[in-house]
Amino acid sequence: MKSGMFKLNALALLVLAPSALAIPPTHEISELPQLEQESQHDTVSERVLSYFTRYHFSQPELNDQLSEQIHERYLEMLDFNKMFLLKSDVAASEEYARLFDDMLESGELEVAYDLYQTSLERRFQRYVYALSLLDEEKPMSFDEEGEKYYYDREEADWAKDEEALNALWQQRVKYDALNLKLAGKEWPDIVETLGKRYNSALNRLTNSKSEDAFQVIMNAFARSIEPHTSYLSPANSERFQQNMNLELEGIGAVLQSEYDYTVIRSLVPGGPADKTGELSPEDKIIAVGQGVGDDAEEFVDIIGMRLDDVVDMIKGPKGSSVRLQVLEASQGVGGTPKVVEIVRDKVKLEDRAAKAHVEVPEDGPNKGRKMGVIEIPGFYNNLTADVKKLIDDLKADEVEGIVVDLRSNGGGALNEAISLTGLFIDEGPVVQVSDGRGHVEVSKDRDGVTYYDGPLVVLVDRYSASASEIFAAAMQDYKRALIVGENTFGKGTVQQHRGLNRRFDFFSEPLGSVQYTIAKFYRIDGGSTQLKGVAPDVTLPSYVESSEWGESREDNALRWDQIKPAQYDTFSYLDSAEIQSLNSNAHQRLEKDPEFAYIFKDIEELRNNMEKTWVSLNLEERESEQAADKEERLQRVNDRLKRLGMEPVESIDDVDDEVLEVDPYLNETISVAFEFIDDVKLAQND
Repeated sequence: MKSGMFKLNALALLVLAPSALAIPPTHEISELPQLEQESQHDTVSERVLSYFTRYHFSQPELNDQLSEQIHERYLEMLDFNKMFLLKSDVAASEEYARLFDDMLESGELEVAYDLYQTSLERRFQRYVYALSLLDEEKPMSFDEEGEKYYYDREEADWAKDEEALNALWQQRVKYDALNLKLAGKEWPDIVETLGKRYNSALNRLTNSKSEDAFQVIMNAFARSIEPHTSYLSPANSERFQQNMNLELEGIGAVLQSEYDYTVIRSLVPGGPADKTGELSPEDKIIAVGQGVGDDAEEFVDIIGMRLDDVVDMIKGPKGSSVRLQVLEASQGVGGTPKVVEIVRDKVKLEDRAAKAHVEVPEDGPNKGRKMGVIEIPGFYNNLTADVKKLIDDLKADEVEGIVVDLRSNGGGALNEAISLTGLFIDEGPVVQVSDGRGHVEVSKDRDGVTYYDGPLVVLVDRYSASASEIFAAAMQDYKRALIVGENTFGKGTVQQHRGLNRRFDFFSEPLGSVQYTIAKFYRIDGGSTQLKGVAPDVTLPSYVESSEWGESREDNALRWDQIKPAQYDTFSYLDSAEIQSLNSNAHQRLEKDPEFAYIFKDIEELRNNMEKTWVSLNLEERESEQAADKEERLQRVNDRLKRLGMEPVESIDDVDDEVLEVDPYLNETISVAFEFIDDVKLAQND
């Protein structure tokens, strides 16, 4: 196999010399390390290959077709937005597109390392060029009509030459500068901040390690098989265990590297990040700053930074503060970042625990009636025992029914999903698990006891996943509960985590670990929760279509299928006509609800912008958009205050949190629940 195919020639290494007043680069391209495969990597590659091809649910065949997918994914992971590599670099790599399978089998990864080295050098060139555009005495103008920065170049072609890349980066630097100007910085401060940001990127490139390249190669392989399959480097493997054991003092978020971005994969229920109410899964963290107020330090740009370095910056001692610059998932990378302040803490068990409260409508047809609400943030060990106590408390309060709130519940312990289901049925199957080789195991509740037999409603959203979907699906299949909300996430797969070290290895260092899918969940009606998730009986407005969110968005996600249904008896008081009536009445209420009027408007705007791939570089336009957004938020708050008989305010900062923290989805679910209870009573009397 040829080596050095992707090495840049001397001419390509020439970088535009910065002007005398531009910010100078703090590193030379000669300082980039020459990355080479380390001695243990051929062994690791062999073991990763064995796990993925022998034990993965889909049992993939390593062939030319998969090799081409690995090659494509590798390029995507190296330069997802086509801002660094040239068309010629990509064309040169095509010769080896069908050899990635051979490289993985032999453990000889030299060609993949060469391409990684090329990407390092191209990145170095780009940041040096970005620095050359920063001149304290020549402020950029942001008044050109129609000027745009295209932040999403997924469908674009690779740049044909350096001149084309320069044009892209002129817009990129201008976009970075405009965001800082919108945050209130003057031009000298903008130059200083961006100078530090781009030089920090150069510094990271010069500190690249062989393990960085190896991890990208292995994960290009893993993600070409299935989205929940991955290789974890030794550092990330240790962090995985810490997250599982909740040993870290930090913000309580599970982070993942996705191309150049650090993405919030999930929030630990009750953790510091979750408590802010300002962060959601899929949000992107682009910068980290230590401290707040007088102790606040400058933000450090983390785009392109290694995940372990990002985590080291975010974690810290209990009681200390960290600031995050975040791009919200709903806005894409073209949005204006927001700043979220978090006080670090240990995640306390009581904060993660299920909680219950009683909702009593203060007006309307259900005024004075009592509805119990049990919030379950995650399926932790001993959840079922906690919920039994909460049910006792709600029974003592003489509630008419119970709403189980599973919103943003990403799952957890399967045994708790099964035992929780058992609280609401006598006995029977709860979930089926297939290993893909024809073996199906049916997990059942066997105690023969129904702990709560009253009216039950389950509230879900697009973040409800895994164990949440198992519970909701079982309740729906038994017709034991009414499911209300959005279509759930659609993660119906089971993963196994395995370390790569062996007892008699001569390697002194850890080799990392792998995670791979070994089975799929199936409902008791035979359908999988994979991809489709759980469709609610009564639908509430969603910001995204089910096909645009969750598992269905993932490349190479396992398909939906079905197996033989389990044997079970359904409850009799939920029929299609009643569900249709509940849906119709709910939607009529939504049309009259001012809080949902805001939601409908936001959904329409979001969907209108879903195909947008650019953001304006005109200062007046962006300021006008920001002012309009701020004015609309204030208007909504004042409308709400007026409905409550309170005086309007001039700033949102003047409003109590309880006025801002309305929950129209829960309020409507409670209305649906009371109507459901009345229908059941009427049917029983007939």
